[in-house]
Amino acid sequence: MSTEQYVEQLLGEDADLERVHKQIREHDMPEISIAPGYGKLLTMLVRMKGAQQVLEIGALGGYSGICLARGLKDGGKLTSLELKQSYADVARSSLEAAGLGDRVDYRIGDAKESLALLVQEGRTFDFFFIDADKESYPVYLDYAIKLANPGAVITGDNALMHGKTIDPERTGPAVVAMRQFNERMLSDERLIGTLLPAYDGLAVAVVK
Repeated sequence: MSTEQYVEQLLGEDADLERVHKQIREHDMPEISIAPGYGKLLTMLVRMKGAQQVLEIGALGGYSGICLARGLKDGGKLTSLELKQSYADVARSSLEAAGLGDRVDYRIGDAKESLALLVQEGRTFDFFFIDADKESYPVYLDYAIKLANPGAVITGDNALMHGKTIDPERTGPAVVAMRQFNERMLSDERLIGTLLPAYDGLAVAVVK
């Protein structure tokens, strides 16, 4: 048994999240949702932060959306950016089935365009979860810092990219971008950050 399997055994089954996995398989979507241990961590961090406004970049089937929305205070809102309408439809149905449909607002299209609009609208957020195309992570981080309230939390999944990030032989654009993202999350003077090495890596930072 791996350490991850041990943690998941302790966490137990979750009907809402199992339903998401089933929906993802039935719709032939990539099975790349955040790991269960980190999903629970998202819920805890949102709750601990007392976040009222949460921004998610990459909805997929709604697994992370459920985890984030569960941590929201009453009246809190999750804004979820998703490139594909079909994915957003699955995610919305997942959150509705979990009784969280009233807490989420989906924006469809290129995330960079949606983020630029959020800046123009003067929106600000207390918590960010980044889990989309890896090549764009540094750009997403720039926008997160622009949109962040003081003390906001920024998180990014797949920081290790299944070992590619730490392999010096891997020099593809997505790997290089992820290395830049990780380095900035831990060294940008505007942030206090760290990188959790379990599962596929989760970078976490607080905006000063």
